[in-house]
Amino acid sequence: MRPKSISTHSDPDDEPQYDGPSKSQRKRDSHALQDIGTQLVELSAAQLKRIDMPENLRIAIEETQRTRSREGLRRQMQFIGKVMRGIDTAPLVEALDALRGVSARAVAREKMLERMRERLLADEQVLGDIAAQWPGADLTHLRTLRRNALRETELNKPPRAFREIFRVLRQLDSGQTEAPEIEEEENEDE
Repeated sequence: MRPKSISTHSDPDDEPQYDGPSKSQRKRDSHALQDIGTQLVELSAAQLKRIDMPENLRIAIEETQRTRSREGLRRQMQFIGKVMRGIDTAPLVEALDALRGVSARAVAREKMLERMRERLLADEQVLGDIAAQWPGADLTHLRTLRRNALRETELNKPPRAFREIFRVLRQLDSGQTEAPEIEEEENEDE
């Protein structure tokens, strides 16, 4: 006689349940960590020093920056993702956002200073605005630079004074009130 047939249907309650993330979710998380790692690798050495991170991650990033082969870069980026799985990435993301924000603010300040320079070259009355914004500004020096820049433009000379106006404005904006000494161009009568 035959033994009773064994049922291939099992009770769903008997199967162990997996509560962890799916394989697809783990891959998405891994790619997100690699993207953060890519942003870290693209930073300069000075910017990396400003970010607080574990030493093993810093070493992996520096090694990636030295790697030149395509396959080596791919493997190293995967390694960075693996290292980052064991750490809290929120501070790294905040630091990256802060660096980008500083850069955006710096660009906005530079544009503002360029517009100020253009306004100064167009109208000498802007010196009053500069004096109001930066009380320690050497207006005589700026007036001389303005005159030299306009003369350079007329004579198609290199824009030395034009650039110097920007340098002086940047120093004033950064809090350095002393204007650097510049040799005034002599007016050549030909």
